[in-house]
Amino acid sequence: MSTGRMHADEAETGRTLVRRLLAAQFPQWAHHPIEPVRPAGTSNAMYRLGEDLVVRLPRIAGAAADVTREHHWLPRLAPELPVAVPVPLGLGTPACGYPWPWSVYRWLDGETPAVGAGGLPDPARLAGDLADLLHALRRIDPADGPASYRSEPLAARDTATRSALAALRATGDTKDAEDADAAAEVWETSLRTAGHPGPAGWIHADLQPGNVLLVDGRLGAVIDFGCAGTGDPAVDLIAAWYLLPAAARADFRARLGDDDAAWSRGRGWALSIALMEASYYRTTNPAMAATARHVIGEVVADHRQGR
Repeated sequence: MSTGRMHADEAETGRTLVRRLLAAQFPQWAHHPIEPVRPAGTSNAMYRLGEDLVVRLPRIAGAAADVTREHHWLPRLAPELPVAVPVPLGLGTPACGYPWPWSVYRWLDGETPAVGAGGLPDPARLAGDLADLLHALRRIDPADGPASYRSEPLAARDTATRSALAALRATGDTKDAEDADAAAEVWETSLRTAGHPGPAGWIHADLQPGNVLLVDGRLGAVIDFGCAGTGDPAVDLIAAWYLLPAAARADFRARLGDDDAAWSRGRGWALSIALMEASYYRTTNPAMAATARHVIGEVVADHRQGR
């Protein structure tokens, strides 16, 4: 059984492959039931292994380097963070026709939220939890940390972001064209914003609905640290538009104490990421593309309100 392809260069995975890999390298777990985790991840295919474990296999070569990074850094980051993070239990090697390292983790309970925390009775509590998480990340000594996957300045993303804007206009939909024009204004404003004045700090860099788990409406766990490392702390402000409704953003920002420049850079990061996701996943992952379109609309609305 395949999990569905989202990339041209994606490796085939499935329960049969997982069973073979486990039998060859971790026979103590090979007898457990195996079920694909839904919704499917974009960079990794995940399979629940019994009640307490999960197997994660990179879908593409670009995600393969994240495996050893997570095994090295997650045990070091976990004690510093206020919520659970994945616990690596087994580091697999290429075998059975599968070309990259892979992992066995402890299963973490929880539910992924709807984009913008839709349906939550008290999103302000989630805003506080997210702010606490970011404060904790910012307190971690960045001295020997690796550069985040998103460690570049916003200006370095200009060409790719404008290409994604052009793709949005090219759909032929009038609303898409209007959204692209409004988003271009937001992007220009973010590019003119002053850069981060201090040293790089630890960031998760991918705080999206698929990468957080809620328990009773509260932040219970953060997963997928493949993008994590050191960078501009404003990158993690993408959570304001991906994970929170407009009414809870003021609480989130107040708890963090970030200034206008940081907020503008965070808005630019959220917009750039969402534009690229909306373009890349338009036909291969409609749910991901819909999330990205929601974020674009929220970013534009937030910019207009601030202006």
